[in-house]
Amino acid sequence: MRVWLASLTLALASPALADSAQPASPYAYQQLEDPRQEAQAKALMAELRCLVCQGQSIADSDAELAGDMRSLVRERIKAGESPEQVRSWLISRYGEWVSYKPGLSPETLFLWVAPLLLVLAGGMLAAGQFKRRRRS
Repeated sequence: MRVWLASLTLALASPALADSAQPASPYAYQQLEDPRQEAQAKALMAELRCLVCQGQSIADSDAELAGDMRSLVRERIKAGESPEQVRSWLISRYGEWVSYKPGLSPETLFLWVAPLLLVLAGGMLAAGQFKRRRRS
């Protein structure tokens, strides 16, 4: 019984231990002094996917990695890089998947073509159903 209780306690406590004890990155929660640069950084952060949460942008996520990515974006923009340069650097580091707006490339071609194929297939199925109903 004690082993079971100890196992249950550890299992319930493990999510609380998931974050590290490291301090947050410098610009994870601190805005840039220049409002124009901060606006550029925020716009870019809204277009980048959190690699932990996967359904949230790094601007919306509270994950530690998202904070690190926010800090990287702000630091690079503060250093004078354009948002597109920062995006390219993050894509080269983490892959196209990090961007909510992937570019057209051989790797992402299916993402761009699949919706069109699905609409065409749905239209063909609907047309077939309409023809069957007219005949009967």
